[in-house]
Amino acid sequence: MAKVRYPPGPRSLSPLGQMQGFQRDPLAFLENAAHEYGDIVHFRLGPDHLYLFNHPDYIRDLLVTDSRNFHKGKALKRANALLGNGLLTNEGESHLRQRRLVQPAFHRQRLAGYAGVMADCAARTSDRWQDGAQVDIHHEMMRLTLAVVGTTLFDADVEGEADEIGGALTQALDLFGRRLSLFGPLLDRLPLPSNRRFREAQARLNATIYRIIDEHRAGSRDRGDLLSMLLLAQDTDGSGMTDRQVRDEAMTLFLAGHETTANALTYMWYLLGRHPEAEARLHQEVDRTLGDRLPTFDDLPRLQHTRRIMCEAMRLYPPAWVVGRMALADYPVGDYVVPAGSGILASQWVMHHDPRYYPDPYRFDPERWTPETEAARPKFSYFPFGGGPRMCIGEQFAWTEGILMLATLARRWQLRPVAGRPVELRPLITLRPRDGLPMTLQRRPDTVTMPRAEVKQGPKELSQHQ
Repeated sequence: MAKVRYPPGPRSLSPLGQMQGFQRDPLAFLENAAHEYGDIVHFRLGPDHLYLFNHPDYIRDLLVTDSRNFHKGKALKRANALLGNGLLTNEGESHLRQRRLVQPAFHRQRLAGYAGVMADCAARTSDRWQDGAQVDIHHEMMRLTLAVVGTTLFDADVEGEADEIGGALTQALDLFGRRLSLFGPLLDRLPLPSNRRFREAQARLNATIYRIIDEHRAGSRDRGDLLSMLLLAQDTDGSGMTDRQVRDEAMTLFLAGHETTANALTYMWYLLGRHPEAEARLHQEVDRTLGDRLPTFDDLPRLQHTRRIMCEAMRLYPPAWVVGRMALADYPVGDYVVPAGSGILASQWVMHHDPRYYPDPYRFDPERWTPETEAARPKFSYFPFGGGPRMCIGEQFAWTEGILMLATLARRWQLRPVAGRPVELRPLITLRPRDGLPMTLQRRPDTVTMPRAEVKQGPKELSQHQ
């Protein structure tokens, strides 16, 4: 066997030292490696060889052109303990089958119906807020997006359980970080208190999902939500899903459907609180477009500055900060060959802060997202939802939710960061703010209470659009 010629990388550190550097601050580790060693970087995490791709062309080939040459990386395989074998972790023909069954829930006609629920949930949050109160805006956005995902995807009211469910999810994700360490598989088998807490958090989330599944099965009808579709759907061979398969897909969408959007909204509020000029333009656009009513799906094309704020927030703080793959066979890239079995990373955090595509990359500037500037950049210099056949199935759901919720809340409120509390990041499965993010609520001057929009087409009315 020919000797492998590795790309450049942090050779001065031992494999254990590289592991420690990565675990201590993975964002800085990857970004520094890209800046120092270029478009392909090799490093070691204990016994594992990893390759970091830092060029849009290489990332396009990884995710799209040559996607059949790769499976998900080790990190997401270990996520099976929480997510099961859902869309995020599934592979091959099974993944394609599940995606076919889930896809209709995210068609444009259904999104139009979901939009009313999104705006109405945001209006309830707006009504509950009090002028001058200090809130953890991450907790608030988690609670809000949990209400939306419960209604639109499961036709269930879980808002009353939001704190308990959110706490269980936080605990599960916190403990999941340990599973990614070199000694994670060993630690999982030990009778540690952290393992007990993980199982308790997992059981709490499972209880909610299985309860909702049981309620739907008892009804034996299409309630117009995603869960009804999963329970009633049949593949081309006439087969349907078991409760375990439905649970795995529901848990995956439960996490992806509220965790990532809540994170994006949190960072949007933080950035707007620090950039009053962008906030003023947001208020002008919202006032001009909406007046005293709630936004609808048809307003999305008119909320262009709102969209640009979301684009820029997900560039600076991408909710999904890294994509992992494993090479199924030797894979040539550039002047090198990635051996079969090696791990490959493509980091949204690294690419979204690359000065080749984003001058002054840490500056918040929504005008980077005009049609002209966006078209001038390579496509995979920005990939907050991944790409190719494994692109996030809920991408348009997330765009709709983020834009409409920001517009709804900004109609009456502006938020200000608490002095001495800059955002600190905790990269787990998603990029969370560490220990929440306190902000102060300020009612906008000369605003009135918005009337609730009647949800003309909620989940129960959507079955006709299957």
